[in-house]
Amino acid sequence: MDWRQVVATNLRRIRRERGFSQETLAYEADINRTYISKLEKGATWAGLEVLVKLSTVLQVEPSEFLQRPARRAAGKS
Repeated sequence: MDWRQVVATNLRRIRRERGFSQETLAYEADINRTYISKLEKGATWAGLEVLVKLSTVLQVEPSEFLQRPARRAAGKS
């Protein structure tokens, strides 16, 4: 998994856990909703300023976006 996908996976997961729609997150972070969508698809790189804005709204440390997901054990769902 490349770093764009790591950020995409974590951003999407954290946003959903916090109950934000992409539109609400974009508004609160003052970021274009289309850009949020591209980030969540792993289609573009996120700059540090954007990660800080998102982490502030989502109330997480910016480093959480860079945590590689735990690998699932074989045969488990």
